[in-house]
Amino acid sequence: MTDSRDARLGTAYEVELPAGTLRYHAAGDGPPIVFVHGYLVNANLWRKVVPLLSGQFRCITPDWPLGSHLVPMHRDADLSPPGIATLIADFLVALDLRDVILFGNDSGGAYSQLAAATYPERIGRLVLASCETPDCTWPPTPGGFPLLKRTAVHPLTYRALYQVLRWPRSWRWRNTYGWLAKYPIDEVTMRSYIDPVLNDSAIRYDGRKAIGSVDERYSRAAAATLVEEFGKPVDFLWAGEDHVFPTAHATAYAERLGTRVQLIPDSFTYVAEDQPELVAREGLARWQR
Repeated sequence: MTDSRDARLGTAYEVELPAGTLRYHAAGDGPPIVFVHGYLVNANLWRKVVPLLSGQFRCITPDWPLGSHLVPMHRDADLSPPGIATLIADFLVALDLRDVILFGNDSGGAYSQLAAATYPERIGRLVLASCETPDCTWPPTPGGFPLLKRTAVHPLTYRALYQVLRWPRSWRWRNTYGWLAKYPIDEVTMRSYIDPVLNDSAIRYDGRKAIGSVDERYSRAAAATLVEEFGKPVDFLWAGEDHVFPTAHATAYAERLGTRVQLIPDSFTYVAEDQPELVAREGLARWQR
């Protein structure tokens, strides 16, 4: 399978973690930003925003094992939400990263909340961009996304679900990527998202473990811990036209955390895809120190 990560992500590396080999890219120098994407995308989600931030920050973009990665985890790796949170923490330790800006989008925001709540020591700031809140289900209810979890109960139903993605017109359906990116994603990037789950049984195994184990009880418990104990800055960058994660939910959660929601106009959930310049501008305004 070809490696189609965008050159703008920087240099490619691998790191050995207890759960397996994790591939990542890094660009720039300065305070570290570790990006956490969601299900069925990879580091390419950040390809537009990294060059806008890497002049001031060290931008680190792992391929988390959520179905669009290239190197499978160990067969017995824990890819439940707590397991992914541990993977994030192990990654920060392995690279000896401290005072990290942890930036999560879509279900990557849920995993980031779990990591910040459970392993806050190396995290200096949490950025939540259109993701699960205490008022959301996980998977989110709109768009038919709960089907992803239901079909994960068996390898055959899981594999069958994704065959429709071989047809490019399906990429704009609301229950695939159409409600996540307002504007069409280029074909090279889309192929990097869908080819692994379509063509590699080991990658499907990882993705099935991950999506089959999500549940809002994890994100709600993490949110409660963050509200009560985190005590570090939390930023909300929310898509102005989000169909999946309601702005009202984000506003209520932000109020509990003593912060506010910054809307990113002309965008769906993938804010770094639809509006990278606005995301970078908000980041530079808030995170420089």
